[in-house]
Amino acid sequence: MAKLYFRYGAMNSGKSTALLQAAYNYEERGQHVLLAKPEIDTKGAGQISSRLGVQRDVDFLIAPDADVRRVFAEHRARVRAETGSDVACLLIDEAQFLTPDQVDDLLRIVVSENVPVLAYGIRTDFQTRAFPGSARLMELAHSLEELKTICRCGRKALFNARLVSGRFVFEGDQVAIDELAPDRVTYESMCAECYLRESAGRLA
Repeated sequence: MAKLYFRYGAMNSGKSTALLQAAYNYEERGQHVLLAKPEIDTKGAGQISSRLGVQRDVDFLIAPDADVRRVFAEHRARVRAETGSDVACLLIDEAQFLTPDQVDDLLRIVVSENVPVLAYGIRTDFQTRAFPGSARLMELAHSLEELKTICRCGRKALFNARLVSGRFVFEGDQVAIDELAPDRVTYESMCAECYLRESAGRLA
């Protein structure tokens, strides 16, 4: 039976690298996969790019109002026509940017089409609040797996602190793609202790 997997972690925990490795593992065994990500993630445009320098084109981008089940069906039909084989797995990067309805579609793909879906993303934003897509994945996924990384102090990183021009900020829009904004938005993965120290005790 196919399952919906949510593999999550703080920034720099290797999510995109793990996704690309999973795709490679399927294809090494002669199976076909589809890769997708929300189009709101403008970093890398139509590619999934790991911080280790590995990158790969996605098969499709997911618009904010897209019917994921319909788009998946279109690309599945293309794979069948081109290869004579079915899709073995759907892999989603930056899944936190999906809408709750789109996550519902992922579960329907798993249950109705018997195709596994592996979704990778971060759990919370820079204010420690869950992204809507991540919250829905936590509610629906058959399997939850945390990908771990460490804080500057060596402890396990839980949160994603936002920096603008090198200074920590704790107010602003939920989504600001790193390294693309005019004021150079970046992020740092932090443990709870270091986050609270930088935020002066603030959690939202």
